[in-house]
Amino acid sequence: QVQFVESGGGLVQPGGSLRLSCIVSGSIFNNYRMGWYRQAPGNQRELVATINSGHTSYADSVKGRFTISTSNAENTVYLQMNSLKPEDTAVYYCNTQPPRQWGQGTQVTVSS
Repeated sequence: QVQFVESGGGLVQPGGSLRLSCIVSGSIFNNYRMGWYRQAPGNQRELVATINSGHTSYADSVKGRFTISTSNAENTVYLQMNSLKPEDTAVYYCNTQPPRQWGQGTQVTVSS
């Protein structure tokens, strides 16, 4: 059974940066596309970034600001978030694409 443990969220001012981490139990990097999702209050969960065999893709809203990467040795998926905006405020989750069971997520709040 694959599990996802996200961390690294917090409160940051607009224009700031955060790096999210997700430890993935089970060796799945070579078999599945990995993604970061987010859900803001009142909104549906959305996919913001994916990575598969080094190929990445991003939602238009985060392109040029967010970078997804993986460490196979550490079974970890990262999301580097720069130039954060208040509209980036959400709970962030990592998962496969398409997703399976969800982890707890990590809260990101961008506010002055």
